[in-house]
Amino acid sequence: MFVMFLSIPTLRIARTLTKMNYLAHILLSGSNVDVQLGNFMGDAVKGKKYLNYTRDLQNGLLLHRQIDSFTDFHKTVRQSKKRLAPIYGHYSGILIDIFYDYFLSVNWDSFSDQPLDEFISNFYTMVTYNMDKLPKKTQAIVPIMLKQNWLYKYSYYEGLERVLIGMKKKIKHDIPLDLGIHDLKKHEKELNADFMLFFPQLVQYSKETLEKLEQ
Repeated sequence: MFVMFLSIPTLRIARTLTKMNYLAHILLSGSNVDVQLGNFMGDAVKGKKYLNYTRDLQNGLLLHRQIDSFTDFHKTVRQSKKRLAPIYGHYSGILIDIFYDYFLSVNWDSFSDQPLDEFISNFYTMVTYNMDKLPKKTQAIVPIMLKQNWLYKYSYYEGLERVLIGMKKKIKHDIPLDLGIHDLKKHEKELNADFMLFFPQLVQYSKETLEKLEQ
């Protein structure tokens, strides 16, 4: 059993690390390029700074926040976190964010008519040609994302394992994030069922939210 009590700075690190589910955010943005960009860079734009951007980018930024809020408070997502909480405590949220992108990849054909590799390739091309629209913090991660192929890395065990090993190095507490792949395999059936219950609801919520933002 691992210590569950985390310091305030550590909790801030945890919240930062959980914002890794880029694939879901991009898919939920629809076909508007600037909405996709806004949603993609959402974690780098805080408070009222979204007002510094064009209307479509603002819509993407606000959609990002609504998606995070809907996800954080959803009972099914909380159930997923509870499955991992005995070992990972508050850090179970990090794993669930990552694992849900894995399950999105696994179940991709249920949510998109476009092949996953084509979707990812198109986004990489699009974000490369629109770097000037991104805040500097996001601009800095794009080359790394492309080089390491982040969006595709979450679709298979070996890629996930490398991601978790990297995250383990960023935390001070003795939480075995690097071993999370074993718990994914252990709980894969239940977590996939959670995801398939939750994500269609998130798709509908995101669609309705975006429609309201565009009015």
